[in-house]
Amino acid sequence: MKSQNITSPLHEVSRVLLVSMRNLKLHVSRSGPYEFEDIICACDTVDLITPSLNPTLFKVTNKLANGAAKIFKKSRLIKSLFNYKFEVDEEYDLFFMFCQSIQDVLILNSIEGWRKKCRYAVCWLDEIWAKDIDDWLVQLQLLKDFDYIFMNFSSSMNQVADIIQRPCYSIPYGVDALKFCPYLRDLYRCIDVLNVGRRSAVTHNALLELVEQKKFFYIYDTIKDLYMTDYRYHRNLYANLVERSRYMIVNKAKFDLTGQTNPQEEVGPRFFEGAAGGTIMLGVAPKCEDFTSNFDWLDAVIEILFDCSNIADIISHLDVQSEYQERIRKNNIINSLLRHDWVYRWEAILATVGLNTTPQMRERKANLKNLAEIVRTSASSHQGFPL
Repeated sequence: MKSQNITSPLHEVSRVLLVSMRNLKLHVSRSGPYEFEDIICACDTVDLITPSLNPTLFKVTNKLANGAAKIFKKSRLIKSLFNYKFEVDEEYDLFFMFCQSIQDVLILNSIEGWRKKCRYAVCWLDEIWAKDIDDWLVQLQLLKDFDYIFMNFSSSMNQVADIIQRPCYSIPYGVDALKFCPYLRDLYRCIDVLNVGRRSAVTHNALLELVEQKKFFYIYDTIKDLYMTDYRYHRNLYANLVERSRYMIVNKAKFDLTGQTNPQEEVGPRFFEGAAGGTIMLGVAPKCEDFTSNFDWLDAVIEILFDCSNIADIISHLDVQSEYQERIRKNNIINSLLRHDWVYRWEAILATVGLNTTPQMRERKANLKNLAEIVRTSASSHQGFPL
């Protein structure tokens, strides 16, 4: 069976085979990885495998399959897609999978020939906490078929490398910095505070009080178990919200658990998204090398208490410092354009396996650099550039 080619023009041979969960997993946390996949497809020659099954049904079959794999201690014989089979019949330089959850790997058992037909195989293993690794020893065995593993939870990296005996590399999360950049459009930051995902009840209630007291626009989640009808729609809406927000609450990954049941501190995607959108980020940054090395400019995050009852005072103090705010916004946007776009992550992966960059990648990097220079040399937001 031939894979679905979505980017190669006029019979150009694809060098990348990419398997995506986009038709199986629709939780909002998946929108970032799918955005990354889309940028890979736009910047390289890619054949895309997109297994399909009703997401609600797949949630059940995937849970049963992973449970069975643990019980029988067999990861290669159990399929999470019971009635799906895909045979790779062409050769590729690179097989790539963004594995947000280690439970995703069982879909590989329904794709025949992916390892034999691909010169290199790379897996980006996203969120796996060190405290949970022993629970997924069976599933991790499938990663032995890959040549390289990239992980954005670097505190878990050595433990995973010891188990699978494959090279593991630290890689930071990313963002579509062009999509999230507020420049060159007539945007107005009409949202006072954006607060999505896990939150402090104390900070949240203080912001709700502020809404009642004055003219103040506060956006926050009101629905549990967030699932998307279309990841592109969700990603565009989210980017629009970030670009139009004056302040954004950000916190380290699983911040309500760290220090209690989980001492591990990691950098969640919201830091990259908030910076790219030029919002001023308020919150609790993780105390780890990944954060200090990737957000090493002044006031990338303005530290506030997790339970911040005086958030109104902090915002009032910042509101009267227009030049300070502009400097923060510019630093956030420029660093995102020059360092944190997804194209830089793909470039790092290709360099590791020894593959060249593409003209499309070089063009995107040039656009990012040009836009960063526009931001750097622009006048203040009062003179035409809505920071």
